[in-house]
Amino acid sequence: MNTVTTVQEQRIDDAAQEALAVTIYNDNLALVKDLRRLTLTQGENRLAWRNCSARIRPETALLSETSGALQVSLLEQNFDFDLLTPKSLLKKYLGRQVQVIRANDAGERTSEEATLLATNKGVILRYADRIENGLVGHLAFADLPPDLRDQPTLVLHLEAAQAGAGTFELSYLTGGLSWRADYVADLSADGQFMDLNAWVTLTNRSGVAYRQARVQLVAGEVNQVPLARPDFVCDSPMPPCPMDAPPEEESLDEYHLYTLQRPTDILNNQTKQVALLSAPRVPLTRELVVRGNPYFYRAQSTDGWEKLPVESTLSFTNRDGSLGVPLPKGVVRVYAKDSRGNAQFIGEDRIDHTPKHETVTLQLGESFDVTVRRKQTEFNKLSGTGRYNYAYEAAFAMELKNAKPDAVTVKVLEAIPGDWKMVQESEPHTKEASNLASWQVTIPAEGAVTLTWRVQVRQ
Repeated sequence: MNTVTTVQEQRIDDAAQEALAVTIYNDNLALVKDLRRLTLTQGENRLAWRNCSARIRPETALLSETSGALQVSLLEQNFDFDLLTPKSLLKKYLGRQVQVIRANDAGERTSEEATLLATNKGVILRYADRIENGLVGHLAFADLPPDLRDQPTLVLHLEAAQAGAGTFELSYLTGGLSWRADYVADLSADGQFMDLNAWVTLTNRSGVAYRQARVQLVAGEVNQVPLARPDFVCDSPMPPCPMDAPPEEESLDEYHLYTLQRPTDILNNQTKQVALLSAPRVPLTRELVVRGNPYFYRAQSTDGWEKLPVESTLSFTNRDGSLGVPLPKGVVRVYAKDSRGNAQFIGEDRIDHTPKHETVTLQLGESFDVTVRRKQTEFNKLSGTGRYNYAYEAAFAMELKNAKPDAVTVKVLEAIPGDWKMVQESEPHTKEASNLASWQVTIPAEGAVTLTWRVQVRQ
């Protein structure tokens, strides 16, 4: 006669945990390394590894024995994400016996056995002599179904060559964890420098808490195959939590790695902030910029004057000194002091991952006191009959006005299509690219300047 031996399941809780490391990527991805001490019996072992991420990618789970004390082989692993709830417990008891417990006005309790027939929009119960729709009293269950978990659990089926204790590391990828950088730029009174501070914003929607975890952050775009599960977005930020020291930064293949200086708790459904960097007195450049469009040059215009926005921009170079470290992508919020010395918000912009020695340009908004309008003054076709194979000459006038009590300089950028040649201009231009001409136009205080140019274009 063959005897089937049932392997007793061993629950592995956080009490067995010896170390926890979490590497978080920008786009809803993290690598978790969970080290726990286990005691195995010789032969087959069934381990319920509790408190793993509810957003785990089970196919990425890897268990390794790190102490060298045991020889094991993994036979099977299952991720149980059917969690214990009143609804799920009822479903598991469909067709099974339950106890219906009632109490009268005197507090006396009675119990009656029934079979659970249905749970949709209420319960249907079969008693020994009747069927009832609805429940008077409450239900009692004999036991908890083995496939129903109170928290996300990875069940591991192992074969151990010998009995004993050892340390095991479970590593896996999970969704529900992400981070971003948030920057605050405080301008000096003269507008020549800024104090730049950065925070790391961590968001945990993975379904579990990570306590006393060694946290590392990867800056860069890691390619991921799209998942079927939807991502969660956190919309309730928590107050900043500064760290004792900024993270250490290093290169990691084509990315950059930031290591927080001390273990931290990342609770479920929590957003927290830790200090990333602090850079005082960063030199900066302020510019007013007007941008043209290539379509101005392709046909004759009859619209007359057209108002163009004047962008207020701020630029700085990520060089050694105050900065000189790779900057992860994020939002930079800029503040300037008013006449009373109070900091006022003047705009924000998003930056991409920025390596050392690169220049960052922020668009803060539009100028109120400096206005610009332009019009096409002439358009002459020189040769050609096709839509994209002809030559023409176009002339333009741009009126720039300044309502400020001080003179300002505006950078005019004109994107000119095709092969072009400047024929005439009221001020000399700079050819910044094959299709880009620029002028630096100084406007006197409470004054105006008109910039004119004529260009020949062949397409």
